Amino acid sequence: MASRIELIVGLGNPGAKYESTRHNVGFWFMDRLAQSKGVKLCHETKFHGEVGKFAIDGEPLWLLKPATFMNNSGQAVAALAQFYKIPPQHILVVHDELDIPPGALRVKEGGGHGGHNGLRDIIARLGSKEFVRLRVGIGHPGSSRDVTNYVLGKPTADDRVSLDQAIDEALANLPQIAAGELQKAMHHLHSL
Repeated sequence: MASRIELIVGLGNPGAKYESTRHNVGFWFMDRLAQSKGVKLCHETKFHGEVGKFAIDGEPLWLLKPATFMNNSGQAVAALAQFYKIPPQHILVVHDELDIPPGALRVKEGGGHGGHNGLRDIIARLGSKEFVRLRVGIGHPGSSRDVTNYVLGKPTADDRVSLDQAIDEALANLPQIAAGELQKAMHHLHSL
């Protein structure tokens, strides 16, 4: 069994300009999670982001939305993780994933950054790849030169529905993920 999750980080870019973009699916997840648990995310300067906390089965769980831009996400993650002495294996990062179809979900332990600049910065600042990822599929534009405009663009109406349904599924499976029961969560989520 994997480690219990103590910190959930949703990746995105701050500001209204980016709010509805594919790259912000991690923020969408965090907002829905906080709302569902009645948690108010408050800006914490020393953690470079919006922070909240609740408990699952009596175990505390920190929530973090970095206020840095995507490429500097690790600054916020490292600040909170180091302050509360949370090892990388106890961190879940929720992010957009080009390599899987819109609305598909994948849970993964460790691994590289796969070209994702938010993950690249987190790995660099934590000095470890050993955190858990919840990858939310946004699909691929087809050509690598179109990736930046694609991730910083808004999903189609159909894709947005698929992404919202994926977030619902991920939230329904969060207790298993948080408890470190990743195989159970993977079995369910990967079969969707």
